[in-house]
Amino acid sequence: MPDGYTLVDGPPSVDDYLRLRADSGLTPKRRDQAEAGVVGAWAACHVVDDATGETVGMGRVLGDGGWYFHIVDMAVLPSHQRRGIGDAVLGWLVDRIRSDAPPGAWITLLADPPGRRLYERHGFVETAPGSVGMAIPVR
Repeated sequence: MPDGYTLVDGPPSVDDYLRLRADSGLTPKRRDQAEAGVVGAWAACHVVDDATGETVGMGRVLGDGGWYFHIVDMAVLPSHQRRGIGDAVLGWLVDRIRSDAPPGAWITLLADPPGRRLYERHGFVETAPGSVGMAIPVR
């Protein structure tokens, strides 16, 4: 973890989750979505700026505990980016999966362009054309 920051095991507060998503450029979510999401993760962590006490980064893992582990909500406030916080969060999440998941577990994520270099540095590779991410919105 970079000097001046503390990584905390567990999700941020609902208010911090909503603020981090919006302020870091992720799609904003409703409060009811955030309330379910922060408690529904298999693992989560967040990063606090020691000087201000502000939550400045986060990441979560959704998973079944046996086979599938999906990294989501990787976010760092723009004013704290390029300091190693994203590296620390992603490293913590991957290490947690590797230490607690059974052998053969599969770690996935959806990589938006700004995060691709970070994920590649941690060993993630594209799965296309063998498999591609797909989605269907619930209305």
